[in-house]
Amino acid sequence: QVQLVESGGGLVEPGGSLRLSCAASGFTFSNYFMSWYRQAPGKERELVAGIASAGRSTNYADSVKGRFTISRDNAKNTVYLQMNSLKPEDTAVYYCKVRIALISIRDYWGQGTQVTVSS
Repeated sequence: QVQLVESGGGLVEPGGSLRLSCAASGFTFSNYFMSWYRQAPGKERELVAGIASAGRSTNYADSVKGRFTISRDNAKNTVYLQMNSLKPEDTAVYYCKVRIALISIRDYWGQGTQVTVSS
């Protein structure tokens, strides 16, 4: 079955960096667009970044452009989110997602990893 496992979250001071990882299994990773979302307390889940199957095309939320970088390693079935110049408003639970369309379209999510930016 499809499984997504995020890791790499933690507590970091403003201006610091973190690298999140999402290990995927149960599907042909290299065929699918992958994305990172985040959800802060009391707010809706929002798209942070996405990356095409071969990794050549990426997109970012305006709030993270120039600070975050999404990448993937198809040999390791893993997608990454490098987060630099972190701000308190980046505090959230970060999730990776894959949308798989077979008989029906279904979104699969990981369990999330907490990122807290605070001094």
